[in-house]
Amino acid sequence: MSRVSIPDIYEAYEDGEPLTMLTAYDAPIARQVDAGGVDMILVGDSAGHNHHGYDDTLPLTLEEALSNTAAVDRAVENAMVIGDLPFLTYGTSLEESVENAGRFIKEAGADAVKLETAPGGETTIEIVDRLTELGVPVQGHVGLTPQRLRQIGGGYVQGRGHDSSATVDALVETAERLADAGVFSLVLEAVTEETGKRVTEAVDVPTIGIGAGRYVDGQVLVTTDLLGLGGESYRLSKQYADLDATIHDAVEEYVTDVRNGNFPTRENAYDPID
Repeated sequence: MSRVSIPDIYEAYEDGEPLTMLTAYDAPIARQVDAGGVDMILVGDSAGHNHHGYDDTLPLTLEEALSNTAAVDRAVENAMVIGDLPFLTYGTSLEESVENAGRFIKEAGADAVKLETAPGGETTIEIVDRLTELGVPVQGHVGLTPQRLRQIGGGYVQGRGHDSSATVDALVETAERLADAGVFSLVLEAVTEETGKRVTEAVDVPTIGIGAGRYVDGQVLVTTDLLGLGGESYRLSKQYADLDATIHDAVEEYVTDVRNGNFPTRENAYDPID
């Protein structure tokens, strides 16, 4: 069976079928996410804090992102794999941006790339236009753009039109320009529900929300948040499991068994001598 393609995404979109996307950063999780039936797997720069232990997304390097993407690629059979370009791996020049994005396709096996765009982001829109011209599928990302947190001062909900929150009109215009530049879908992160609805109505590409409310074409979550694995809960997310507790209990039981002589047993030995 081949992976989900852009025509598959559009067929579901045109049929009104909600699209699903989750993150993965390594082969074991990617294999399970893929088996669960999601349409797309994002190898997000959220690996910075959820996989590599950084404070946020910004320190993630291109080589780390490529390695993560290649690991996911090797494990996935069905879902579309999307590589997320890290901070300052695009935008410094058009040539470097295209080269770095191309490495996700040529070296890491990604089916598409994603990059963030600030409101009115001329440079990023030009990059999207060039990439799609060259045959690199691009997923856009507007709303809260975590790579700009130093600039805007924190994780502010976008679409409120005050302080560090862009206006709805600015986000709609940016989304429209990205659609015109050729993105095949748009992630809308941490925006008001009105913003999610207006962007979805304004563009003819699927919108994938994370904290964007109910009036979008699909949803994405960070898998570690969904699994309750090593992180705090967020209003925009939903925790479907508590792996922190499961892992803690399993490790505690293992330590107790070893210390009490209950592991290993005869059944765990090769050629036992008694």
